[in-house]
Amino acid sequence: MKSDKPIASLSLDLDNKWSYMKTHGDSKWESLPSYLALLVPRVLGFLKAQNLTITFFIVGQDAALERNRELLASIAAAGHEIGNHSFHHEPWLHRYSEQQIEMEISRAEDHIEHATGYRPIGFRGPGFELSRVTLEVLARRGYLYDASTLPTFLGPLARAYYFMTAKLTREQRTERNALFGGFAEVLRPIRPYRWQMDAGALIEIPVTTMPVFKVPIHVSYILYLSMFAPALALRYFQFALRLCQLTGTQPSLLLHPLDFLDCEDTQGLSFFPGMKLPSEKKLELVSEVLALFSAQFTIRTVQQHAREVSQVSNLRVIGPCFRSDNRTSGHLLSKLIVFRSKFDHPTPRGTAK
Repeated sequence: MKSDKPIASLSLDLDNKWSYMKTHGDSKWESLPSYLALLVPRVLGFLKAQNLTITFFIVGQDAALERNRELLASIAAAGHEIGNHSFHHEPWLHRYSEQQIEMEISRAEDHIEHATGYRPIGFRGPGFELSRVTLEVLARRGYLYDASTLPTFLGPLARAYYFMTAKLTREQRTERNALFGGFAEVLRPIRPYRWQMDAGALIEIPVTTMPVFKVPIHVSYILYLSMFAPALALRYFQFALRLCQLTGTQPSLLLHPLDFLDCEDTQGLSFFPGMKLPSEKKLELVSEVLALFSAQFTIRTVQQHAREVSQVSNLRVIGPCFRSDNRTSGHLLSKLIVFRSKFDHPTPRGTAK
């Protein structure tokens, strides 16, 4: 029986402990410390209890390690979609050459498919990093969608927080100067749209921010707010969902591993907001958030969301334009080519084997 509720999507970026440490400038990341053995069964059990099927964006480096393959295979076996979260999880992909980006994406694809039996057709850049070249590579490789944009003005503030809590060299700060995006990201749409590149078209499913106000509503942010006022945090989320309904926005909500872990579960990540909350409390709050989400929307994977969106005849079409693109002279979005038209989306290449 078809639900009368509008659809929404839910995803989890499967960032591992080493990837947080790497972004934060901790050299101990090189030994690739991991919490996946604890995290994956906990998250899968939680999602099963909630009767939710979502998208997991997996990092290729984790899929390349034999010790992780059974864990990652269990995600696909539980029916969840598998997406590509790059190979090295470096939030400075805009500094890569086209050849390097091609290698980064293809290498992750190969290892993810080997580990899970699923070849991704969806991508999310680490640190919400995206560039015109990345989109061209994705379109050329037959991807259905990208889910890397976070339309908010708070990105530079989050980056400043990271810089204050990390011991980064000048070179590392330069590498990370686009982490979480710039103030101009607020100009990007929060509703899905279609990128149109030389290599073809690609659906964009933005990580939804609050309609009108463009402030984050992903679960890590709600958990952070709950440290100060738990009831207010839930009301904030309810208000965001109400605005989504009023504006006809089908939200795509984001989870992170640290929404399920605390400082007792994993050491060395106390810099991440909300880590002082006990994991039991986090699970309780995440459950409340997703109950509110499920009550108002029918939750799907990001791929299912993208496929439905791709059938919209008047879906907005945007020509990619980024700060990292030399042709924009640093004026992000100021020269976006936005028009309404009909484009056929590229034939998807991958499904579960």
